[in-house]
Amino acid sequence: MRDVFVLGVGMTEFGKHPDLSLQDLGRQACQAAIEDASIKPAQIEAGYCGNALASVLQHTTSVGQSAFWEVGIHKIPVVNVENTCASGSTALHEAWKSVAGGFCDVAIVLGVEKSVMPKGTALNVGMANLEAQLGDIFPGTFGMMATRHMKEYGTTREQMAQVSVKNHLNGSLNPFAQFQKILSVEEVLSSPMIADPLTLFSCCPNSDGAAALVICSDDVARQASRKSVRIAASVLTTGGYDNQRDLTGWEAERSAAEQAYEFAGLGPSDIDCAEVHDAFTICEIMHYEGLCFCPKGEGGLLVDEGITALGGALPVNPSGGLLSKGHPVGASGVAQIVELTWQLRNEAGKRQVENARIALAQIMGGSQQGDVCASTVHILTID
Repeated sequence: MRDVFVLGVGMTEFGKHPDLSLQDLGRQACQAAIEDASIKPAQIEAGYCGNALASVLQHTTSVGQSAFWEVGIHKIPVVNVENTCASGSTALHEAWKSVAGGFCDVAIVLGVEKSVMPKGTALNVGMANLEAQLGDIFPGTFGMMATRHMKEYGTTREQMAQVSVKNHLNGSLNPFAQFQKILSVEEVLSSPMIADPLTLFSCCPNSDGAAALVICSDDVARQASRKSVRIAASVLTTGGYDNQRDLTGWEAERSAAEQAYEFAGLGPSDIDCAEVHDAFTICEIMHYEGLCFCPKGEGGLLVDEGITALGGALPVNPSGGLLSKGHPVGASGVAQIVELTWQLRNEAGKRQVENARIALAQIMGGSQQGDVCASTVHILTID
């Protein structure tokens, strides 16, 4: 297999964009990534697009072809990927395999979504799952997980609230983030209850937005005018769906992390910063444990000690994460790589992690039998 590099990145602001279509958002992100890569659209040999909800919300398909055509990319293989919240990161995984395997030298990866809905509207997806048919929805599921984690390990409401405070502070430093407001622990805890113990500011928003990457082979990267970020590992896995309903972690996440560390020849202690799937505050705490940043049950302590804050030993979600940056479902996994590429290139501005050389991105999606339907982990490095 060949080494694969991130040659260019770009994204739109995340938030509410009622006047922009999927194609508009995709065009903006792709143009930015192509310009950042200093290449021409004609040099791109394959396209991969992650989108989770267009067939449900916009009643459209072939999102990738439409968006790529907007920037002059056509007559190439285009693959559209739906893998719930991991749609964008799965698109990257497939593109990475294509470049690593020698099937193309330059590929573009787009994640794009318009998931903002009228207030009070329920997102009717995943209804093949029995629990969903019986009325369970994601806030309820993660509320149960939080309650169980509190009972088993002593995790507190204040620790979970501090995750939101940290990520909103980071988001206030990110011009692409949906929310720019700094919160206090008291504001998080006193916001409207969604699914006990998760309040409104413990939950990520639905968002519109797009993010894009241009990735390439080592031969192309060597010709670039600056050092490129290497994708040291790209792992996609699913759950075994036999974990006997352990509500305090995900088998698929731990498996993906272990595979990624082994592939990259690195370990948890080597990671300088990370972007993780903080759809709810409890998620981030559980990801600390699933990614082996700390022993099981000690995720809350990392928050207490400031380890995962900017300036800490392992900053997590310097972009603001899903809680502050926003969560346009199919775009989130790609946006994580955009952020970490900026971090490794020392281009993250006021939220820059000092001396960042190795970074990890984790995102997951879907739910089945107590585990996730898709889990990805990417590790990025720069010389």
